[in-house]
Amino acid sequence: MAAARLWSSTPVRLSLALVALFAVMSFASLTATYFIIRQPLEQNLRDTLNQEMAGFGAVPSAAALAALVRSQSEVTEPHKRIISYRLPGGLVVGNAAILADHEGYRAVSLAPGGGDIHGEFYTLTRVLHGGLMTIAVSAEPVAQLRRIFTRVFLFSLFPTMLVALGGALLLARRSQRRIDRLERALDRLARGEFGARVGPIGGVRDDLSRIAERVDAMADELESKVAALRQVSADIAHDLKTPVQRLSVQLERLAATPGLPEPAAALAERARAEAQAMIRTFHALLQIAQIEGGQPRARFARVDLASLAATFCEVYDPSAEESGHRLIAVPAAGEVPVRGDKDLLGQILANLIENALRHTPAGTEIRVATGRDATGPWLEVSDTGPGIPESERDAVFRRLYRLESSRTTPGSGLGLSLVRAIADLHEARIELSDNRPGLRVMIHFPPVPTDH
Repeated sequence: MAAARLWSSTPVRLSLALVALFAVMSFASLTATYFIIRQPLEQNLRDTLNQEMAGFGAVPSAAALAALVRSQSEVTEPHKRIISYRLPGGLVVGNAAILADHEGYRAVSLAPGGGDIHGEFYTLTRVLHGGLMTIAVSAEPVAQLRRIFTRVFLFSLFPTMLVALGGALLLARRSQRRIDRLERALDRLARGEFGARVGPIGGVRDDLSRIAERVDAMADELESKVAALRQVSADIAHDLKTPVQRLSVQLERLAATPGLPEPAAALAERARAEAQAMIRTFHALLQIAQIEGGQPRARFARVDLASLAATFCEVYDPSAEESGHRLIAVPAAGEVPVRGDKDLLGQILANLIENALRHTPAGTEIRVATGRDATGPWLEVSDTGPGIPESERDAVFRRLYRLESSRTTPGSGLGLSLVRAIADLHEARIELSDNRPGLRVMIHFPPVPTDH
């Protein structure tokens, strides 16, 4: 997976493109150089043939030409230079005879025990004094040139390309590690971890270093503003909680006043219930602010999630029966240990079960299960109710957000926000998915070290 991601990264693709461009240009340059050198070499061989043919043509008679051919052929190796003269009577003199066959022409050595002469030759043939004069020179110099350029490619250009490719991949991998640090920091910021920073990414000061600095500066500003916003909301909740509590007490006394008309008493009771709902909202906001501040980490200890889930299912079973729901506790295969705050983990279970009871119709089945897999402990709360549309599964974790279908039911819109805050405190990951039908909430906790 990591290798596939590396090969698909921009630095690697740019490196491969540059190496490919270097290879194409080098190959084109080498090929052009080969043909530039080969052309005059071939022309020189042809000029040599023309000069020799002109010398043989200056001989006055066929007999004199035959004598000259015999004398030169004695000191000429046929695999390098062929001299052949077919006299008008059909006699062939020289070091080879040129014969026609089904594939064209072939040269046969006239030396004792000689056979076919193999190889490539540049050939020139003319009629001289009634006979056929043929001169050929070996194309070995051209073949030698081709072999030299092949060796240059195999033992110089090709290794250079491999070294360039290896160096490019190493540099690209180094750049990819720097980009990965940027991505991880941005992913954490996107998940709401406003303390995430890229930090120094090493290497020379380049565009990636400048981007990392700007991301950290943006994160500093974002963290400062979010902290200020959270502090304002916590301060408001704290300042309003006490007067609302006093208001609730006064309304309760008003409702209990002897002789108060029944409509007025009922109105006072409804107002008191609304004040209590406001108090619960302020309490939830203050609790979220406290959790996000990380204070409860000091109380972390080993907690058996399976036992805790079974306890809360027992607590809420009467409420489920009263509302017409079926609350099912799926037993775990042994302990499911997590490290955290037992009260806050219980708050997660309470909020998820209450949400399911509140937002699903009678007859709905609600299942609570715990377990462990290769990644660590997990908690699952699922139901067979209407569920949450996929487009709104991220939005439901926002504070005070409520689905359109839930606006007529009691609640403040802070239940899942509190669940998310507690999960983040425990470094757990929440997933909302379709239970077909209904909603499945999965919370994956980090594994607990064996020494705890």
